[in-house]
Amino acid sequence: MTEDEEPKAPDTLGGMYADYFLDYASYVILERAVPHLNDGLKPVQRRIIHAMREMEDGRYNKVANIVGDTMKYHPHGDASIADAITAIGQKDLLIDMQGNWGNILTGDPAAASRYIEARLTKFALEVAFNPKTTNWTVSYDNRRREPVTLPMKFPLLLAQGVEGIAVGLACKILPHNFIELIDACISSLRKQPFEIFPDFPTGGTIDVSDYRGGVRGGKVRVRAKIKIEKARLLRITEIPFGTTTGSIQDSIVSATEKGKIKISKIDDNTAEDCDILVHLPSGTDAENLRDALYAFTDCEVSISPNSGVIYEDKPQFLPVNEILRASAEETKGLLKLELEILLGELGEKWHFSSLEKIFIEKRIYRDIEECETWEAVIEAIDKGLTPYKKLFKREITEEDIVRLTEIRIKRISKFDSFKADEVIKGIEDGIEETNKNLRNLTRYTIRYYENLKKKYGKGRERKTEISEFGKVNRAQVVALTETLYVDRKNGFAGWGLKKEEELTRCSRIDDILVFLPDGKMQVQKISDKAFIGKRPLYIGIYRKDDPPAVFSMIYREGRDGPVLAKRFMIGGVTRDKLYDLTKGIPGTRVLYFQMHATEQESNENSVLVHLKAVLRLKNLSRPFHFSDIAIKSRGSRGNIVTKHAVDRVVRMPRDHDEFSLES
Repeated sequence: MTEDEEPKAPDTLGGMYADYFLDYASYVILERAVPHLNDGLKPVQRRIIHAMREMEDGRYNKVANIVGDTMKYHPHGDASIADAITAIGQKDLLIDMQGNWGNILTGDPAAASRYIEARLTKFALEVAFNPKTTNWTVSYDNRRREPVTLPMKFPLLLAQGVEGIAVGLACKILPHNFIELIDACISSLRKQPFEIFPDFPTGGTIDVSDYRGGVRGGKVRVRAKIKIEKARLLRITEIPFGTTTGSIQDSIVSATEKGKIKISKIDDNTAEDCDILVHLPSGTDAENLRDALYAFTDCEVSISPNSGVIYEDKPQFLPVNEILRASAEETKGLLKLELEILLGELGEKWHFSSLEKIFIEKRIYRDIEECETWEAVIEAIDKGLTPYKKLFKREITEEDIVRLTEIRIKRISKFDSFKADEVIKGIEDGIEETNKNLRNLTRYTIRYYENLKKKYGKGRERKTEISEFGKVNRAQVVALTETLYVDRKNGFAGWGLKKEEELTRCSRIDDILVFLPDGKMQVQKISDKAFIGKRPLYIGIYRKDDPPAVFSMIYREGRDGPVLAKRFMIGGVTRDKLYDLTKGIPGTRVLYFQMHATEQESNENSVLVHLKAVLRLKNLSRPFHFSDIAIKSRGSRGNIVTKHAVDRVVRMPRDHDEFSLES
């Protein structure tokens, strides 16, 4: 397309929306929501830090003033910029805060931006800025210049963590430990293996067994630190990342109201450190309640990372190890560029210092006393320097000669040749040292990281303990706060039927298992009162994590069919679905039903089958042993016991509960 040609308009309305949507999506991804790998910052964060650098004079500035200066580069709302400044400050890395900046433990917000102050930390000034190595672009109004990315010589992205949602893309990088990141950068430069895992400012304990390098599909589980202070007192001293003491308390109260746990009261004494006291009622086991807190409250959370970044001008999903390696190489490249710039500056300084020494020592300045024109002055100085030009490392330019003419008479009169030689020697030593560092760039970069660790690593030790912990079995730790009752005649069950038959203790998260006289089975959620079917054969608590029970059953198939026996286990079930344990023939009737906790108990189960009296049928009572048939699935038909009509089935006397029906 030539300069005179106008962009071609979309042919259709759909084409126009497609183009505009793509432009908008690209803008949100690249310019708002996703951080850049090079400096670890989103655009608004970068512009805040850049504005603060321009304001930097060593003193604190009102955050409201910082917001105003940032808006010169970031044309968005002042409230969102103030929130972004607060978020950066609470990470305690780039911004030195003064005033009430909120509390990450309690979730209390910061004071208004006109009341709080900020300045850049010494760490930020050291690692984030160098105008000579910064790539610049113009601001949105073409009045100023702003950095494309800051020349960040530290893996800030992994240290701070970040979360953002764009169009069709999201990123969530968890914060990592300052010292461990530096150690990992050093290992990366040395081509040694390393691993890095999240570390949260709120502490807690983390299970990283499924972290997967922070890519999508991985997750970490984070637990609060809960101490058993006394038999009836738990103390929460650290909380999971992303929660607050308020949300922890709300989740505990909610679990109590739902009957999942039992506590007497909860106190929050959090100030600088987290301190939540959970008081237990008498008779409650502290260990069990601690596990229940992990199972039913925000004392344990699962976090799914998704390490998406802008790298090489496009969004990419990279493991945190790759992000760190890229950051270490970026730092190495920036340090090389700084050394090359320094080498050039030292070379120029040596060049002019040597010129000045010769100009004054050889009294070349006297050659211009009789010159009447500027051209004659330049020519005279150039002629005087000619015998010495071979001593210099580059050509002597007219600009160099002009600088010599600007030397003041006072400096010439007080010139000390010995001091000039010392200055030149110092510059030469600096050049030699810089060349040495360039030749050993990896070692130089490692020393740079070690110096950062020495200067700024104190007090930044790991806060989140790494540990493996199994998932708490909710059924085993839930508080049995209710009693299951059953009204067999009318077919209702629940914890609210307190005048009916009492069965067992239960919780409000349990399921109940019901077997009916027509051979139907169902699992349903327990409630205060629910219809389960009239005259159930069996009703009990069903927990899928419990050891599987064995069920024995004898039933008549249809109204006149054979009598069959079966042993089975339940297997997988869907709640509220009605399962038929028989062929579903009308008139089917269960004659005997028994539940056994183990297979051994089932093997010991024997019954007497009493037949109806008919002509020429002599033996009306026949024993049947369930150990003679195999345990199969619940859908199996079973084995034929008899084709004769059965009067009743009774269990042979044993130390077991029994349930028998008369036909």
